[in-house]
Amino acid sequence: MAMAIALIVIVAGSVLFHFVSPWQATPLASNWQQMDAMVAITLVITGIFFVAINLFVAYTLVRYRHRRGSRAAYEPDNRKLERWLIVATTLGVIALLAPGLIVYMEFVRAPRDAIKVEVLGQQWQWRFRFPDVKGKLGASDARFVSATNPFGLDPDDPSGWDNVLVNKNELHLPLNRPVKVLLRSHDVLHDFYVPQFRARMNIVPGMVTTFWFTPTKAGRYEILCAQLCGVGHPNMRGYVVVEDDATFQAWLKEQPTFAMTKAPPASGGTQAATLPADTLQDKGKALAQAKGCVACHSIDGSPGVGPTWKGLAGKTRTMTDGSTVQADESYLKKSIRDPQAQVVKGFPPIMPKTEMTDDELAALVTYIQSRSDGAAQPPQKAKQ
Repeated sequence: MAMAIALIVIVAGSVLFHFVSPWQATPLASNWQQMDAMVAITLVITGIFFVAINLFVAYTLVRYRHRRGSRAAYEPDNRKLERWLIVATTLGVIALLAPGLIVYMEFVRAPRDAIKVEVLGQQWQWRFRFPDVKGKLGASDARFVSATNPFGLDPDDPSGWDNVLVNKNELHLPLNRPVKVLLRSHDVLHDFYVPQFRARMNIVPGMVTTFWFTPTKAGRYEILCAQLCGVGHPNMRGYVVVEDDATFQAWLKEQPTFAMTKAPPASGGTQAATLPADTLQDKGKALAQAKGCVACHSIDGSPGVGPTWKGLAGKTRTMTDGSTVQADESYLKKSIRDPQAQVVKGFPPIMPKTEMTDDELAALVTYIQSRSDGAAQPPQKAKQ
C-alpha cells in the first residue's frame, strides 16, 4: 500500500511541477516554432504513458495485494492484451517520430535565397566565413591550415580570395532573412547551438553538416557548444548579433577578406611592434577569451586544468622531466606554439596546439605578463 501511495504522489508531483516550474524555454527568436511543437508533442505522449503506467502499477499493487488464503491464477499468455500493447506502443512511437522526421527534413532543406555562412568549430573557439558577392565559398582543406590561414582556404581557388573571414567569436546576421549554416570542425565533435533559435547541429570532423533558420528578433544571443568537446567545453561560447540589414552590411564591409589577411603589413613589419602595451593587453585578453584559453588557465590564482596566469611570468617552473625553466617571453611563446614540448609538473599534457600569427602571439604573451604580481594591479588607497 505504501508503494502505491508513493507512486501516486510522484505522478501528481511531476504533473504539478510541469505547470508551475520556473524553468521555461527561452523566448523564440527564429522561424522554428515547429521545434517547440515537437517538444510539446513529446512531453504530451511521454507524459500520458508515464501517468498511465505508474497509475496502473499503483492500481495493481492495491487490487492484487497479498491476502491470506488467496492464490494468483496462472496465466502465462494473454494474446488479446499483447495485441493491444503492440498497437498502442506502435502508435505512440509513430506519433513521436513521424512529426520530428518531417520537421527535420525541412530543417536541412534551406531556401534558395538563404544567406550562406560557414561556422568553424575548434577547441575551444568559433570562427565564421561569408561567401563573396556571387555567393561562393572557396575550397578548403586541412592541409592548408596555418596561423595565417586558420580557415584552411585553398590559395589556388580564386573564389575564396573574396570570402569574408570573421576570426573571432561574434557573428552578425540580418533580421528576417533566411540563413544557411555550413558547419566544419578542425579537431573533435562540436555542436553549434543557439537556444533562442531552437536550432542546433552537430559539427562532425571530416564532413560538412548544415541547417537553416530565419532570425525574427533583433538582439544579442549566446552561442553554446552542445557536445562535450574537452576540458574547455563549458567556455566554448560566442554570440550572434541579429540586426537590420543596413547595419549588418556595414559590419560585413568592416571584416577582412581572405586576400586582405594574406597581404603583408604596409610597414613591412609586424603590427604588434607598433601597438602600445595597453592595446596589446586588451587584444591579448580578447584572444584568451576567443580561443578558449581561459577555460583551463585562471587569471586570479584559482586552480584549474592548466597553470594559473597570475604571477606566471618570470617564475621558475618545474617540468615533468625534473628540469626547471624560467617563464620568460621566449618560454611563454614556445609553450603556446608547442605545448607538449615541455609540460609543467602536476598538470596533464592535454593542451592542444593553437595556431596564432606573430601579432596574436605577442598580444597574448603581453596579456599573460600583465597578470604577474605587481603588474596591471589596481592602485591601493592610501591609509588614513
